[in-house]
Amino acid sequence: MDDPIRHPLTYARLLRGWSQNDLVARLHRAAAMRPEGLRSGTDKAAVSKWENGRKTPNIESQLLIADAFDVPISDLERYPWPHWLPGRDDPAPLGAAYTVQALRDAQRAAMNRERRTFLTYSALALAGLASQWAALEPDRLTTALGGRRVDDELVDWLEDTSTKLTALPTEQRQHTIKLMDAHLTTVTDLLEGARYSEATGRRLHHLAASLSSTCGWYRFDQGQHYAAGKLWNAALTNAHTARDRDLGAGVLSDFAYQSIWLGHPGSAVEPLSQALIHTSHPTARSLLYLRRARAHAALGAAADCHRDLAAAETALLTDATDPAPGWCRWMSTADLAVDSGQCLLDLGRTDEARARIDEGLSLLPRARDKTRGVFRTYEARSLVQAREVEQALVVSTESLDLATRIGADRCVTLVRELAPAFKPYQQVDGVPEFLERLRTA
Repeated sequence: MDDPIRHPLTYARLLRGWSQNDLVARLHRAAAMRPEGLRSGTDKAAVSKWENGRKTPNIESQLLIADAFDVPISDLERYPWPHWLPGRDDPAPLGAAYTVQALRDAQRAAMNRERRTFLTYSALALAGLASQWAALEPDRLTTALGGRRVDDELVDWLEDTSTKLTALPTEQRQHTIKLMDAHLTTVTDLLEGARYSEATGRRLHHLAASLSSTCGWYRFDQGQHYAAGKLWNAALTNAHTARDRDLGAGVLSDFAYQSIWLGHPGSAVEPLSQALIHTSHPTARSLLYLRRARAHAALGAAADCHRDLAAAETALLTDATDPAPGWCRWMSTADLAVDSGQCLLDLGRTDEARARIDEGLSLLPRARDKTRGVFRTYEARSLVQAREVEQALVVSTESLDLATRIGADRCVTLVRELAPAFKPYQQVDGVPEFLERLRTA
């Protein structure tokens, strides 16, 4: 990524193809159109000072900048300068200097849910982020200068509350995302304005990374892929500063999974490869291998896929003295079986795929309803390919009911994508009604 330290105002300006003089002209025009008759004394020298960080625009100038970029006033009230600016869509660079910026950017993206729902980072940008993570040594924290000091008791409470919120079942977590968002905002405020020791700062950055990751998954499940990517970028930046390589590997895996899900498997291979190099726990490595196998299968690389599936199975069966990292602790033989089946489906080996998916579903605990909904959709796809349409209809209906109940829009979308496979069978009882339900889902 070129010039990672460029000011957000510069990115906002260049995103629209404006020169500094263009921005000055637009600020003068915005002032003339304001009913209160504001006058802008802004010139190119003032813009340069803002973009170099030597000066902060006063509130009147910020109002005019917001008008020029079509940013709602509520964003100015919610976020400090310059975090409300419409910035770049590349990932924020890693390093302690960018942790709060990445968090504010992510929170802003999550609040503006209607914008850029399907936009994700490019393959080049994601590969660059993975390379940064692999190559850079984590920064040492410095003590914050302002605000009141954060003590261990407060961090204990924040960590405990986060653990309880994250542990809620999917069906309950859909009603608590606002609490998660507020919790993340509190941690971000402390990182930006409080005083803390290096050890406490590392705990706060780790907590920010964990919360950002969880909030990102919620947005991903709701189809808000732009916001999910921004949150995972913030998670990776804070995990890096907290010196937690395993958590960073997990976040790269989240990015990769999103890329596979959205039909860009080529973007997933490099981040997963980087994560594998720097991760040692066998459960973590099993999940990373499994997701890379999914990418290879979608790309039609059968030999690479089978090699990664074998490595995933070997790693999962390897004993470890330490518990698995939290981001992959749920990984089980059920996940291995079903995702292996999905790989086989992509490679055209339908009969073998069905056997593996059936095996995985039989092993999956009842508590993991969202995963069950996804797995059942994989099963339905294999049944349609085998022309067992009646059974595929039963399974698809169960998956849609489950996804609707737990509020997982991502699973609803996955079922909806089965519609083209069902259309040739509209003479089968129930299929026309199911297709109509998918149309309105």
